[in-house]
Amino acid sequence: MATQKLTEYEIKRLENIRRNDEMLAALQLHAKASLLSNATKRSRDGSAKSYKVSPEKKPKKAETPIVIRRSLRTRGMPPDSNCLDADSNENSDKTTLNQTSINREKPSPCVLGPLKMKDAYDGTGSDREFIDTLLSFERKPKLGVGVKEEFDCFKVVKEEGHDRVLCGPVKRKVESDNLNCGIKIEKREFEGCVDLGSMSLEPENIARIMPGRIMTVRFFPRNDVNIVAAGNKLGNVAFWNVDSEGEKGDGIFLYRPHTGPISGILFQQSCLSKIFTSCYDGYLRLMDAEKEVFDLVHSCDDAIFSLSQHPNDVKSLYFGEGRGGLSVWDDRTGSVSSQWTLHEDRINTIDFNPQNPNIMATSSSDATVCLWDLRKVDAGKPKSLKIVNHERAVHSAYFSPSGSSLASTSFDDTVGILSGVNFEDASRVHHCNQTGRWISSFRATWGWDDSFVYVGNMKRGVDIISPAQRRVIRTLQSPHMTAIPCRFHAHPCRVGMLAGATGGGQVYIWTSS
Repeated sequence: MATQKLTEYEIKRLENIRRNDEMLAALQLHAKASLLSNATKRSRDGSAKSYKVSPEKKPKKAETPIVIRRSLRTRGMPPDSNCLDADSNENSDKTTLNQTSINREKPSPCVLGPLKMKDAYDGTGSDREFIDTLLSFERKPKLGVGVKEEFDCFKVVKEEGHDRVLCGPVKRKVESDNLNCGIKIEKREFEGCVDLGSMSLEPENIARIMPGRIMTVRFFPRNDVNIVAAGNKLGNVAFWNVDSEGEKGDGIFLYRPHTGPISGILFQQSCLSKIFTSCYDGYLRLMDAEKEVFDLVHSCDDAIFSLSQHPNDVKSLYFGEGRGGLSVWDDRTGSVSSQWTLHEDRINTIDFNPQNPNIMATSSSDATVCLWDLRKVDAGKPKSLKIVNHERAVHSAYFSPSGSSLASTSFDDTVGILSGVNFEDASRVHHCNQTGRWISSFRATWGWDDSFVYVGNMKRGVDIISPAQRRVIRTLQSPHMTAIPCRFHAHPCRVGMLAGATGGGQVYIWTSS
């Protein structure tokens, strides 16, 4: 058979195949492909080393042991506050304390007994200067002259009988019948003892005294020193001597006597070298500068959310614990003398009427403010004198310096004012109180008379509310204010000195010239 003649196309195709084979041979691609194929086969055979994740082994089913329930206190363990809301806000979001993210030189011991101040000290240098300052208070005459006596802004007259309420443009008289105050209070209604226009914030009156969010801030009740005490959500208690000279350090002394958020700081009225602190960890401690210890005076299984002291009974402490419980701790017996359930949810603040300490006000997360007569509180079914309802949780309720008004702060974006005979006159001032979960809730605080209420705002300022005009009349602002102030305290012995604390551990002190 004759060989068929190739067409021109087939000849060109065969030429391309030959040229491509020569190019592949020059690149040695066939040899490399063979090596790659052999390596792939070895890896499948398992001869190559590789990291393998072992599968999780299912635990063997075991019989459920019988567990006898015992409290943490009986087991010698501190209460766990990590599941609690570290904030005073009543959001559904709960802030869990991440202890591993906190850098500390040494952990604070959790002991059911005295804790030495040197073991709880977390500051730099020595705290000897601060301890000596506290001890010097006992050697000096008491200089805590009240603001009322010094500026004569109030005139209290005890009288028998009952008069009607007289309203005038400058002065008014208030008397409480049903609340058994028996005290007439004559006060200046529109004229305050502070010139708001002269209040300023100086750079030397600003300091970051502790890490984390500040929960409470207090001035020492003396007019010869300017010391601020504050507690944060990490269990630290810091003291700042504002008048400390530069060569002696910054005047800041930091301790960590607790393991959770600090809910209250109280100065013992008869001895300022002794300071009470309460915490969400269920501990109530007494800092004794003479013994140089944080002594444990009371512990409970529930968290302590608020702390207060009766003005006429320095041996008793009132604290709110758990869901609506209020307990009275007696220093004379070293135990709890009374316990009541006053609210359906946690008690955020406890305050006593300065003119009639038998009248107590409590604010709660159950959206109520209640007034109580301590002489008529039944242990079985406590009955309040008056209940004020808010739409959402109430962060605070404080009496005015004269005792004739009550200011409450709620998460429903209002500041409530109660005044008049038997506190029947109620008014609300709109104020944005939505601080979120990273800033402590706002708490409106009275100044040095009944003229103004001070509360922080989200624009890094201090709003001043006039109860008489029922509105914000002024806002304190400064370029030095770099954070949102949330907790305040007016110096009890220096008119015009206002401390504001922030969520970043800073303290700002406003002064009036």
